This record gives sequence, C-alpha cells and structure tokens, in this order.
Amino acid sequence: MRVTEVECHPVRVPGVSPPFVWRDGLLGSPSEGEAAVLRIRTDEGAEGVAMSPRRGSGVILADLLDRVLRKELVGQDPLQREWLWHRMWELDRTEELPLYLLGLVDTALWDLAGRLSDRPTWQMLGGYRTSIPAYASTVTYSSIEEYLDIADQALELGYPAIKLHAWGDARRDARLSVALREHVGDDVPLMFDGSAGFDLPDAIHLGHALSDADYLWYEEPMREFSVTAYKRLADAVAVPLLVAETSDGAHMNSADFIQAGAATFGVRASTQLRGGFTGAMRTAHLADAYRLRAEVHGPEIPNRHLCMAISNTTYYESLVMGNPISRESGIDAHGLVHAPTGPGVALPAGLDYPPVLQGFVDKETVTPPRA
Repeated sequence: MRVTEVECHPVRVPGVSPPFVWRDGLLGSPSEGEAAVLRIRTDEGAEGVAMSPRRGSGVILADLLDRVLRKELVGQDPLQREWLWHRMWELDRTEELPLYLLGLVDTALWDLAGRLSDRPTWQMLGGYRTSIPAYASTVTYSSIEEYLDIADQALELGYPAIKLHAWGDARRDARLSVALREHVGDDVPLMFDGSAGFDLPDAIHLGHALSDADYLWYEEPMREFSVTAYKRLADAVAVPLLVAETSDGAHMNSADFIQAGAATFGVRASTQLRGGFTGAMRTAHLADAYRLRAEVHGPEIPNRHLCMAISNTTYYESLVMGNPISRESGIDAHGLVHAPTGPGVALPAGLDYPPVLQGFVDKETVTPPRA
C-alpha cells in the first residue's frame, strides 16, 4: 500500500458564541476563520484525515503541502508511521513547522490505520479504559462571585472537578482560588491554569495560596522557556506542577522538565501540541517511567482517543464558557466521557465540510472545534 494523494481542504469554523475572554494580555475566543483538514489517500482505497482547528491554518497547510509535504509523502507506506514521524522532525529543522501542524500527518495516519482495521484509534494505540471523568475548565469571568456561580453550575451538571483560568493577577487570582476552595469544600478536586501569565516571584506567591487550598495541580504559570525557573518554582511551593504544554520538542523537551525535578505532578500530552498521537504516547510513556501523570490537554476528538489510551492520565479537559454554562456534547450526566466507537479518529461534527469529507464526520458528538 502506498500514498497516492495528499490534499488540503479548507473548512470555515464559526466564531465562538457567546465570545469569551482569557487572562489579561491574551486574545479572547477566536472569531470565524478558515481551518484545514489534511486528507491522505492510498492506492488500495484506505484514507485518513486530520483537522487543524486553528483559524488561518488552511493557508499555511496548503503552502506546506505544495512546497514540502506532498513530495515527501506520496509513494510512502502509510503504515510506516514511525518512519514518517521522524521525517516530519527532519523537515522541521529547516521549515520550523508550526507546533499545531507538526503532528497533523501523524494524526491522519493513525486515523487511516483505524479505518483500515475498522477499529477506533484509541484501541489501535493500545486501549486502557472506556470512560474517564471530565473536568470543567473555565474561561475567564468577571468576578469571584461569577466564578462561584459557574462552579455551582458545573457541579450540578455532573462535572466532578474544576480548573480555573483566571485574570493573570497573582494576588487577585490567589483570593479567587481560596474563595473557590471554601465555596466547594474539601472534596472537590480543583486545578489552576496560569496561562503563562506570571514571572517567578508572582508564580511563587500564587503557588503558596494554591498549596494552602489543596489544589490538585498548578499548570503553566510561566512561559515554558526556562526549565530553571520551573525548577526554582517547584522547590519553592508544595502544590504539584503540571508543565510542558506548549514548549517545542514533544517528549524530548518534557524529559528536561522531568529530569530537572520541575514536573512534580506531570507533563501535558496532546495530539495538537506534542507531535500527534506518536509524540503524545511517547510523552505519556516517558512520564510513566518516572511515575508521573501525562494529563491530556484540551477538548477535541483526538484527545478523547488519547484519554482512552493513556494509563497515567486523570481527566478529560472540557471547556465551559458563557453564563449559564452547558455540558460539552458527549459528556454524560455523571461527568464521564466515553470511548469513541467509530473507526479511526473522526472529524468534529457541526461544520460545513465538502462532500468528500462527509464520511469522516463524527456521529457521536456535535460540538464544533473551539481552538
């Protein structure tokens, strides 16, 4: 079997409604824009697809296909995913591929493998579970009072745990974190995501508050450029750190955080930011060797597959927004996400795909991509 065609299909993705904001200094929810689907076809009829939901990625992917990827992939055996994964890293040396496109070929090849075997990709990766709890991952709200209201709604909807995205002001965020713990009691797992909003002194200040309030993990308080800064943070605070979400290098970079003692809870894994399924599974196995967690980052269908395949992950991340909030499609009343059942990975439903992609669309959920 050989790859015969590699295509880019632009797809319009609507803006989020209602729009939301992140911490101070970051752009809010994306507006309507053009995303992209990569489609790989073979001489034996097997096909695989993968979606980049980032607005603007359609133009970038089309350019990469025309200049680099098509001639690299056509003629290759699509089942030699390991070889092709390494080739993408070789190409990255001169192309400096966008992090969110580095694993797109790998994701499409894993989709192809699942469809060829008529099995969901999480089983092809080595299934570990068939359901996992989802935590409510907030956007940024206007006041402590509104956050507490959102927390009440999340718990009523069945979410068993809550993660804060707050304002990026260490002292204000600390007050919010303590107030939320007092509001929900001791038994609800709470997490905090700093969205890289702090320097080391402010990250330490907030970390002490999170430690006192018994937060499960403290995620990305600083930009992930300095492993040394994270090591100093880990030495200074008791709250466990979840790191290596957006740093380049997949498992290779995650290894530096672990070796330095900076990943005291674990590291992040995802298809979009850690080099596709192959990079994410490498990251998970690396973390497992050190008895650490590999927490799957973000919603979207590929990450549901990862959650079912990775033994050392705890939750599925479900973004909640607006007020009132609603449960993400595919999460049940007990806050559980169940394993996908269709072959391969699947494209998210609810978008205006061209006819050639309709057969790849997920029939189990209806939530369009938000990232």
